[in-house]
Amino acid sequence: MEDKKTFIEPLFERVEEYGKTSFELFKLKAVDKGSDIASTVVSRGVMVPVFLMVTVLVNIGAALWLGDLLGELYYGFFCVAGFYTIVGIVLYFLRKRIKKHVSNVIILQMLN
Repeated sequence: MEDKKTFIEPLFERVEEYGKTSFELFKLKAVDKGSDIASTVVSRGVMVPVFLMVTVLVNIGAALWLGDLLGELYYGFFCVAGFYTIVGIVLYFLRKRIKKHVSNVIILQMLN
């Protein structure tokens, strides 16, 4: 009977140690993924305003240039607005594909 106790005790100690190690590994993986996601959000959060400002300025410049070519400045703004309307319509019809692709990228990022 004493033999069985001495045999089972080390087994329980190993199971307990394995559980603690597995939990610690899970915590470290969660911290790694969290820091990866946070750094991505922060870095893109810095780049988005810069990109938006450049886009606005390029659009204004293109609208003024087109308006100058067409004879009236507001014609250029109508052309640029029409271009973005067409882009918006195309993106509207592709929204399901885009959503699926973004979901797959997020899932792959979280699983790696």
